[in-house]
Amino acid sequence: MRDDHGQPDARGVVGVGGHGRLGHLGGRLRDVGRLVLPVECPGCGLWDVVLCAACAGVLDAPVDRFEQHVPRLDRMDGTAPLPVWAVAPYTGPVRGVVVAWKDRGRADLGRHLLRTAARMGAEVAPDVRAALGTQTLHVVPVPSAPGARRRRGADLVRGLAGAVADGLASQGVSARLAPVLVQRRGGRDQVGLGARARGRNTTDRIRLRTGPVRRPAPAGRWHLLVDDVVTTGSTLAAAGEVLSRNGGFVLAAVVLAATPPPARPPVGFS
Repeated sequence: MRDDHGQPDARGVVGVGGHGRLGHLGGRLRDVGRLVLPVECPGCGLWDVVLCAACAGVLDAPVDRFEQHVPRLDRMDGTAPLPVWAVAPYTGPVRGVVVAWKDRGRADLGRHLLRTAARMGAEVAPDVRAALGTQTLHVVPVPSAPGARRRRGADLVRGLAGAVADGLASQGVSARLAPVLVQRRGGRDQVGLGARARGRNTTDRIRLRTGPVRRPAPAGRWHLLVDDVVTTGSTLAAAGEVLSRNGGFVLAAVVLAATPPPARPPVGFS
């Protein structure tokens, strides 16, 4: 069973904190809720736990660079690909967690992923400071399709971007959330699309946000893109191109996970 202080119990299951009468009441309400809608860890299928300790541990991996595995991030001016920081490949438990959070209504996973995003911001802060000094970094969520946002009931990537900005700020970096991009209506969700189809789907669909609320103009500012997963890199490339075309500079991207490249057949395969 769960430890009321949020520590792993004998099964290695992470519990939810709670103290006194409110803590016990919360535990009883959760138990009643699970009789109606039982939960399972989306990473491994362990019942009666939001996220088990083993699968949560995968999200605790150190931040690493993954752009060498992303085929569509080469810049048009011939410079090095856009740096991409992530904590894990988009496979196994990580894929299960992200899919459940995004597309299966598991909002209870949000706090785990936001905590990971904040830690990532804190970990990359030294590299950001080395590159920008005291300049302000604008943290830009990659926009989701309007239909996906409605289906999920929230702008999940914007939440991740806010957590990354908080993590950067906790280490003394001048960082601010800047949701300056939107997607036009009419495109398909990227899930299930191949590299070429993803490229076509994002071409000319991402643009600067307009409306009554003023947003910081990209010109002359440094930006950090944030998304949940990078697959081919076409969406990150399109977002970066919009910012660059409007005079902005793109330092790097932060994503929770990166899709590994497809396995290549051995030499001589026919």
